[in-house]
Formats: sequence, C-alpha cells, structure tokens
Amino acid sequence: MGHSKKHRGMKSSTGWDVPPPEALRAPAGFDLAAFDRHSTPGWSHGRGKAEKLVAHHAGELSDLQERLFAEGRSGGSRSVLLVLQGMDTAGKGGIVRHVVGLVDPQGVAHRSFGVPTPEEARHHYLWRVRRSLPRPGYIGVFDRSHYEDVLVVRVDELVPKKEWEKRYDEINRFEERLVESGTSIVKVALLVSPEEQKKRLLERLDRPDKYWKYNPGDVDTREKWPAYQEAYQAVLDRTNTEAAPWHAVPADRKWFARLAVSELLLDALRRLDLGWPPADFDVDAERERLRAT
Repeated sequence: MGHSKKHRGMKSSTGWDVPPPEALRAPAGFDLAAFDRHSTPGWSHGRGKAEKLVAHHAGELSDLQERLFAEGRSGGSRSVLLVLQGMDTAGKGGIVRHVVGLVDPQGVAHRSFGVPTPEEARHHYLWRVRRSLPRPGYIGVFDRSHYEDVLVVRVDELVPKKEWEKRYDEINRFEERLVESGTSIVKVALLVSPEEQKKRLLERLDRPDKYWKYNPGDVDTREKWPAYQEAYQAVLDRTNTEAAPWHAVPADRKWFARLAVSELLLDALRRLDLGWPPADFDVDAERERLRAT
C-alpha cells in the first residue's frame, strides 16, 4: 500500500525551516517558563503563507483521512488520536473547527473531558477515556483529555498527592499499549501566555456573541496560573515518551497554532502509508452483472 504519486512527492516541510514534528517536539529538559508563547518555531514566513499552506494541504489531509476510514471499514485496526491540552482560551475549539474541520466529520470522533459525571466518578479515572477512544479507521480528538487528572486534579487537590503522583506512569503505560494496538497518538500542548489569555477573556466580555464562551470560573483558574504551570511542567517532564511524545505549540498566534496542528496531524497520517483496501469481490464479474441489469 502507499500514497498516490502526487502525495509521495509532497513534503510535510514545505515552507518550513525545520520539519514540523522536529520543530515542535518538546525536547528532554523542556523549560516551560522560558518558552516563548508568541514564537513560531520552524516557521519564518508569516501568517499569509501559513494560511495558504493549510489550504494547500487540506485536500491531502482529507484524502488520507478517507483512506484511514476505508481501511477501518475493511477490517483494519489503525486509528489516530489527537490530544489537545491547554489552558482556557488556548484555542482548542478553533483547532477542532479549522483543522479537524477540513476532513469528513463521519470519520472523526470528538470528545471533550470536563468534570466527571457521577457515573464516571465511580470508576477509575481512565475508564471514561477508554470508552472514548477512536475505533479503527477514525481520527479521535480529545479536547482536554486524561491529562486533566494530573492537572486540575493536582492543582485543586481533588485527590491526595499519592493518588495523582502515580498517574504519570499509569498514563505512560496506557498510551504505550494504545500505540501497540494500532493508534497513532499526536499530543499537543497549546501554550498561551497570561497576557494573551487576559486579552482573549476580555474580548469575550466585550462581545455579546462571545458571552456564551465566558465562564467566571476562568478567572479563578487564572489566579492559579503558577500552580498550573508547575503542573504542566510535570506533565511535559514525565509523560514525554518515545511512544507518545509531546509537541509544544505556542498559542498566542492562532494562525500558527492551526498551521502547526494541521501539519502534525498530516504527518501522522502520512506515516501510516495508507492505501485503498482491495476489493473483496470479483470486480469483473460485478461489472458484468451490473451491465446486464
């Protein structure tokens, strides 16, 4: 199986100074405090060319998603899971609309993880996550994820430290088994600056069409910024594995975050080297039968 000639000839690094997976991968020893959230790592061509590249790659992204979906419908076992993790206003919803929205929605399984329901709370914290994993052939999108259980749970002290402390290793094992079973995981930390977050929250209060997005609790969370940065640093330190590495995406420029995630998703699909499933019937015989009708 393989890409069409057209797709084989297109490089994911088109226009990039450094290929996106390399430019955006959080390295060992990644320092969250020193990270420039207004930067555009690996990209030096501005917004206009970025938006053109997203549009240019939309067709290939859609084609590869259809190949994945077809494979899943034909007995395949592979899927892709896009994990979007970030503070309020980091742009997770925009990524879902502007990047994931480029592909056929019937092949997308989207799930947002908020406060556990009473039923979810009665189970192990990964229970609801396992129930939400993409089936073969699907692109799964987690808008927030199992990492809430070592972020908000840690910051708000919802469980004892001895509980959340062991979860990093549990999550690593969970993701490793998921990859072994045929799921490619693309983990994206959308990193917005406190200044940009404040600006975006104020905009929601200035525009009636944005009131529905505003949550007074966002201000309470903002007041815990240092604790959340410490929790995010721990996540990046302890769950940045070879099987499921983290990508640190500066989120102050929405156009760059969308470009970055579209390229990472495209790279993950390309790596699957997807072809079209062969016919499980006699094509010539079916053609003759159809002609006879």
